[in-house]
Amino acid sequence: MKKFICIHGHFYQPPRENPWLEAITYQESAHPFHDWNERVHAECYAPNSQARIVDGKGDITDLVNNYSQISFDFGPTLLSWMEACAPDTYQALLNADKLSQKQFSQHGSAMAQCYSHMIMPLANKNDKYTQVYWGIRDFEFRFQRLPEGMWLPETAVDLDTLEIMADLGIKFTVLAPHQARLLMHNNATGQEFDIHKPYRIQLESGRVINVFFYNGPLSQSLAFENLLKDGKQYAEKLIHSFSGNTAEPQLLSVATDGETYGHHHKFGDMALAYTLRYIDNHPDACLTNYAEFLDNFPPKNEIQIIEKTSWSCAHGIERWKSDCGCETGGQPSWNQEWRQPLRAALDWLKGQADSIFTEVSRNRFKKPWHARNNYINCFNGQLNIDSFLAEQSGYDMKESEKIVALKLLQMQRHAMLMYTSCGWFFNDISGIETEQILSYAGRVIQLAEELSSKKLEPKFLTLLALAKSNVPERENGAQIYKQVIKKSRMNFSTLCAHYALNRLIDLCDNKETLYSNRIELLDFHNLINHRSRMIYGTAKITSNLTLDSSQQDFCAYHFGDYKIRVFAKYSIGQEAFENAMEPVPVKFITGSSDEVLTELESIFEKKCFPLNTMSKNEQKSICDAILYSAMSENDESYSRLYDSFEPLSRYFMEQGLTPPKSALTLIESILNVRLWKEVQKEEPEFHLIEKLLSEVDLHGVSLEAETLGKFIEKGVHKMAHRIVDDPDNLSMLESFETIIRLLTSMPLQFDLWQVQSLIYQVKCSNYDEVNERSQQGDGFSKKWISRFNALAHSLHIQVPQ
Repeated sequence: MKKFICIHGHFYQPPRENPWLEAITYQESAHPFHDWNERVHAECYAPNSQARIVDGKGDITDLVNNYSQISFDFGPTLLSWMEACAPDTYQALLNADKLSQKQFSQHGSAMAQCYSHMIMPLANKNDKYTQVYWGIRDFEFRFQRLPEGMWLPETAVDLDTLEIMADLGIKFTVLAPHQARLLMHNNATGQEFDIHKPYRIQLESGRVINVFFYNGPLSQSLAFENLLKDGKQYAEKLIHSFSGNTAEPQLLSVATDGETYGHHHKFGDMALAYTLRYIDNHPDACLTNYAEFLDNFPPKNEIQIIEKTSWSCAHGIERWKSDCGCETGGQPSWNQEWRQPLRAALDWLKGQADSIFTEVSRNRFKKPWHARNNYINCFNGQLNIDSFLAEQSGYDMKESEKIVALKLLQMQRHAMLMYTSCGWFFNDISGIETEQILSYAGRVIQLAEELSSKKLEPKFLTLLALAKSNVPERENGAQIYKQVIKKSRMNFSTLCAHYALNRLIDLCDNKETLYSNRIELLDFHNLINHRSRMIYGTAKITSNLTLDSSQQDFCAYHFGDYKIRVFAKYSIGQEAFENAMEPVPVKFITGSSDEVLTELESIFEKKCFPLNTMSKNEQKSICDAILYSAMSENDESYSRLYDSFEPLSRYFMEQGLTPPKSALTLIESILNVRLWKEVQKEEPEFHLIEKLLSEVDLHGVSLEAETLGKFIEKGVHKMAHRIVDDPDNLSMLESFETIIRLLTSMPLQFDLWQVQSLIYQVKCSNYDEVNERSQQGDGFSKKWISRFNALAHSLHIQVPQ
């Protein structure tokens, strides 16, 4: 009997979007990446879409889409980010599901996931239904089919959730072996059961849902031990882990966080690719997915789940509501007593939000909770706002009514996002994951207070103060909320200040959007005086999510070096604002910056937004722009210094002497700056980068390994795209090979897998045809083969000998 193997990856990142901007802002802990989504994508999600299979010498022999041969689920909020920010990988996932249908008897390998990774047994019935419904509708929208299976967050399970899943057409889920008991003659027993086959769960309604169980010890060693160091070893371990009873078909299933393959274990994507290839070619083993196995071998036995259990808490689901002892390690003296009061505070807030929703929506929606369920079709873009509201209300709403209705639904959306499981998972309430769910709570409070006469924040903070942090300076949940969330909370004036700052950075870009808002510029002025700049005007800002809008007056003033002030307030009217600003341009040209600031503070009633009150995106953009400007302004000075000290360094080396440290430090700084500027260009100059790297090599100076490595990675990626577009350009091939050879000899932190993938595509598209012409004596083809072989060798891509 064939040994059937299913490898499942649960791919998930908590939603990280700023709830006021609906965008992820810069996260310094993810450096040198912009944020953790971007980092995990680069280390795991993208490489698994083009995983490298290598020979014994480490040369690439093939590129494969791992997702097409494994079972996988991706969090809907992560897929939303990926669709916008990593479209190539997103498309590779959709393609993988289609490829898997061809391989696995028309059963796709993608599974749905509850929408925002809420611990389902701790949710109320309305939220359970919406989470499952949104997960299914989001899946259907993306994968263009209905899901057969659904992954439960943290595999936390209860019968109510399974009833909802079965009612909505879900056929199966996946659990850990300790989450069920065998049923014999309608009685639950403590007897161990065979995890190599699926089971039926008979639900109280009469419906049935099926369940698979993954191999716990094997999955544990895969996730936390060193099983992925060798793809062949991993494959052999899987093949030899079946039970002795082979009379019936057996399925060996392993399930881990998908991030195991590349983020947690470097090169895990390559090990997985080799494992899949090895199993696929093995005479006694066969890859499958859960849906195909269920179709071919339906369950014969019934099983009883143990409710309120999960795969990541030894105490059931206590990890998300109490100090149960489960934590991530590293701080043995810490406790997690903060979990219970955190949940109590959020439960209280959720109750208040639900009460407001029920009361205010009663006369606006025919069925308020039904409207909430179907809201997924609106914010996923399947229905426009007007069609959705007309459908759910049954009448033609006024604009003011639409705003209230959409605020109600946004409040409910954020009230579910604030229960994302990561908020309780880690060691302390001061972690970025808990800060994130508190930011959703902050948005819920803001919307709830706008929709009602209630003041919710004081009571919420009183409850939150009971959640004590292990970090003395962070004190408790209330202090963390005040330190982080209240500072990041935004209104239309804050948004307008962000818009003004963005316009100041990039005056040439007539922006009509700001994150999730539309901008209508009603009046705009741009003043320049030597190194000082000022913009001011009036803008109407409209939220794409709630349709709420506001007219704002603004001014952004950059008065040399790094000094910037931004002002914004609710508009006093275009004409009145023009009159108020009348003396400013004259003072901008003839007066001091102090005089200008005094005037602006008076006009804007001191409603000033310093840079440290802006989002991290704006802070970083401004700092980068100032740094780039300073470097550009000093180009001539750098050149003079370099021209003086570089020959001196060469002279010392020619005499067999070590150049002075001061000279080398200067050369190192200037070369780093020049490389940094060049690789950021839209079309970097191959020959210039080659020259700069040669000089780095000649003088034996260092590069800023991590930061510059990422910029160089992006730069060489652009260059590789140019080779894909123009593969016959011999000089470009030669220069690129020199650049790759120099880069790989330097202690830089960068990954060439994307470049390898692009050049491998060139090989697949061009090599055989050009090689045939070369063997027939064509001179150009001989040169091309010679140069491409050199480049392939530098990138460890296998070419014919």
